[in-house]
Amino acid sequence: ENGDLDDQVTISSNAANKEGSSIYTKPGDRYSLRDLVYGLMLRSGNDAATAIAEHVGGSEKGFAFLMNEKRRWIGMKNSSFKNPHGLDEEDHYSTAYDMALLTSYAMKNDEFRKIFGTKKYLSENIDYYWFNKNKLRMTNDYCTGGKTGFTKSAGRTLVTTAERDGKEIVVVTLNASNDWSDHRVLYD
Repeated sequence: ENGDLDDQVTISSNAANKEGSSIYTKPGDRYSLRDLVYGLMLRSGNDAATAIAEHVGGSEKGFAFLMNEKRRWIGMKNSSFKNPHGLDEEDHYSTAYDMALLTSYAMKNDEFRKIFGTKKYLSENIDYYWFNKNKLRMTNDYCTGGKTGFTKSAGRTLVTTAERDGKEIVVVTLNASNDWSDHRVLYD
């Protein structure tokens, strides 16, 4: 919503060295904002999330400010964002209900819906595909999109969308060790 996906983004040292999942950027690399969003959504690239935040919000904290403004506007009453990547940080939290509100809102954006449901993507910067970590999207006929997550504090988290018999749903599980199975059951 706040950036042109064709913008070129230069990767900072801060972004390239972000801990956790990565799309393996290096300081000075240039990616389109589109590539970084795909890297974030399909591969959980914390480096991509940081680069997006620095480009769109001026800094990680600046972007977190924008995230908090948006969450208030959407009506997410039990969330507080301190960073763009979801890594554990004091006062950074959310609930399953709020994540469902956010996903429902985001699915109204055609570009987000496309990215959220993509099975594989080829960036201009690399010579191999990024495959979606959401194995339900890869193996389940009802699943239309999703995002995986994991931190020590939150455990396994999963947000998916599905469509069946003309009805769309959002399913969110937090700290769920059997999340893939839980989502399949909830689709039914």
